Amino acid sequence: MFQGHEVTVLDNFFTGRKKNIEHWIGHENFELIHHDIVNPIYIEVDEIYHLASPASPPHYMFNPVKTLKTNTMGTINVLGLAKRVHAKVLFASTSEVYGDPEQHPQDEEYWGHVNPIGPRACYDEGKRVAETLCYSFAKQDHVEVRVARIFNTYGPRMHMSDGRVVSNFILQSLQNEPITIYGAGNQTRSFQYVSDLVDGLLALMNSNYSLPVNIGNPEEHTILSFAEIIRNLIGTSSKIVLLPKMEDDPQRRKPNITRALTYIGWQPKVGMLDGLNRTIEYFKAELSHAKRKESFNVYGHSASKKSLDQDLAKFSDIKRHNTL
Repeated sequence: MFQGHEVTVLDNFFTGRKKNIEHWIGHENFELIHHDIVNPIYIEVDEIYHLASPASPPHYMFNPVKTLKTNTMGTINVLGLAKRVHAKVLFASTSEVYGDPEQHPQDEEYWGHVNPIGPRACYDEGKRVAETLCYSFAKQDHVEVRVARIFNTYGPRMHMSDGRVVSNFILQSLQNEPITIYGAGNQTRSFQYVSDLVDGLLALMNSNYSLPVNIGNPEEHTILSFAEIIRNLIGTSSKIVLLPKMEDDPQRRKPNITRALTYIGWQPKVGMLDGLNRTIEYFKAELSHAKRKESFNVYGHSASKKSLDQDLAKFSDIKRHNTL
């Protein structure tokens, strides 16, 4: 927007929060529309970043049919809009299209190893169908598409009830609660900082490359070692607790980013410790704000206390169902 672009954001706020974009409210180049892309929309645009869909397992499993609708009907609506106004579309796909991979690291030529009827299938298969839709519209209707396969991402503005590894481990450590790991902890993930993801999406959109591109950080860690890193950074006394493994939890996850380096000139820049420290500071501030609200409500009897209690209860429930 500082470059003069006009930005229109569509959000149904199922997982998003207006707080995350409140600093743009009132900017002359910014417009926010409360909308669900399962329903068509008619606006004039040049580029579309199709980021819609819950991405955290507790969120996309909460309503699997809705998750599938968002990634199928929603994607058809986005591509239909792009066809009508001749806009370029970037679709935010996911490393979950690779499922529990039998190839390591994963490159874009790998077709994946996905359980089509498992608990994660609504998201995994939804994204796979959405990719097919993108290339079908490209072939049949000449819609210009870009597909980013996004690997685990973290950073400020994650919700406390997000339910993914980074937010869970940081919040549990900050509150001296047990750090919960599902399985033996030897499953691996590769985490990228959010600003690297944004740079990657912009580079892909502005490129002439139309095949899928992995956007992720190839630095790989076991979940157990990652928990220990966060615990040491925070300096907590939290114990690490191993719980029964979750069904269809991928055992290894690491992107091959050769295609991103070669065709869009992108690679991650933010080191893991730097990114984690920034994220820890954000969650410290979020917890402090939540506690101040709770303290105020004890004496002020504000109606927002109910909302805060619901948020904290939701976070506690999601921690119990974290599936990485």
